[in-house]
Amino acid sequence: MLAVVKSTALHGLEGQLVSVEVDVANGLPCFDLVGLPDAAVREARDRVRAAIRNSGFDFPLRRVTVNLAPADLHKASPGLDLPVAAAVLAASGQMGRRDLEGWFLVGELGLDGQVRPVAGILPMAILAARQGKGLVAPAACAAGAAVVGGLEDKIGRASCRERV
Repeated sequence: MLAVVKSTALHGLEGQLVSVEVDVANGLPCFDLVGLPDAAVREARDRVRAAIRNSGFDFPLRRVTVNLAPADLHKASPGLDLPVAAAVLAASGQMGRRDLEGWFLVGELGLDGQVRPVAGILPMAILAARQGKGLVAPAACAAGAAVVGGLEDKIGRASCRERV
């Protein structure tokens, strides 16, 4: 099953739209991450797998493919952990895909499922507002994101083990 979650990554000082596409299919269990990720983003495989399990969900024992689009943009932020985890949960039927529509998700995950702050929340919030979307961000980043006009009532705060 396929799920797509919108997120944002920094490209210089600007927020850049990133679509996190996850396909969960039959086959030997594996977790592939493609789309020009750097080392911190490639390590998301281990953080996401542990965070999902330690938050009371099941990590699918199937073939999980994650594509970070656009493929030509270098992704260098662990802030993509939260959207990857949410897309895995949606693609495996543990979360509703419609619950994710209209939102950008940003956050680094601890192995226990805690959502940690990320650098550069202001340009990410600006991009979300320009796209007409809300922003789900770590609770510690909410005040920084709230200064962006148009997001005052569209900020979701992700905290330890909170379901998105």
